[in-house]
Amino acid sequence: MAVVPLGNGAQAADAASGQKWFTPKAEAPAPQPQPRPRPAPRRRAVPVPVAAEEDDGPSPEEMGPQAPPLLPLPPVPTVAAIPKEAPPPTAVIGIISIQGVMQLSSAAQEIQQVLGARRDKLAQAVHKEEGAWRAEQRKLQMQARSLTADQIQLRERHLQERRARDQRDFGNQARIIQEAYQVAFHQIERVLEEPNGIIARVSAAHSMNLVFHAEQVVLHVAGQDITQEVANHLNQVMPHVAIPAEGVDPEALARSGKVPTTADEEARPMPPGTQQNHPAKPAKK
Repeated sequence: MAVVPLGNGAQAADAASGQKWFTPKAEAPAPQPQPRPRPAPRRRAVPVPVAAEEDDGPSPEEMGPQAPPLLPLPPVPTVAAIPKEAPPPTAVIGIISIQGVMQLSSAAQEIQQVLGARRDKLAQAVHKEEGAWRAEQRKLQMQARSLTADQIQLRERHLQERRARDQRDFGNQARIIQEAYQVAFHQIERVLEEPNGIIARVSAAHSMNLVFHAEQVVLHVAGQDITQEVANHLNQVMPHVAIPAEGVDPEALARSGKVPTTADEEARPMPPGTQQNHPAKPAKK
């Protein structure tokens, strides 16, 4: 079917009938004389009166400071004199670097070595599986022309399921390693921070009653830093720590009821009169 472009009605009809018609041109009317346009009269600009700014008085800056408002003053209770009590003990200050203690601790070094090897092993497994998954993806792309649409869809679904399974399994293994770090390092933290822990014992041996983090102190004198001494006692008391076996889920181990858990530690009350600020946790490598 031929498509005739829209145009003049007569031309469209001629094209449809195959006949040509001659149409004489109509005589053009004689031109009428046009009056000359008169220039538009120029309008004079009428000045618009500018409203005078309202005089609101002097600004707050010009007035200077104002007097405070006069407000009610209700009475307050009178505080009675408090009996004189004994002054607090003289501060004997010590400092400690928890990060330095961890660097000198044989148990902390063992944790980094054992769990660091597990983390490297997991990273290698992830890298290997990633390469195998991409190889299967490229193989599917190369064989796509020889496969039906249903076969392609089935293999794509298998690849997606494999990727989801890998992410779930590897993520669970990473969580187990991270929680093993927490279990192992928390043993060191407890033996250092407990009311009768190493820090308290070393501080008491030097009659120190106020111990700061070394990172908070700008200047100190010799004899105030107990980092090395605490690390020495830590290596004597705890040269090793209990590290969960490879592949053992710490959460499953805690739910088994065979070992004490962090819930037992939170339920245990602290001795009266004990106040401690927990040291910063060591960075996991």
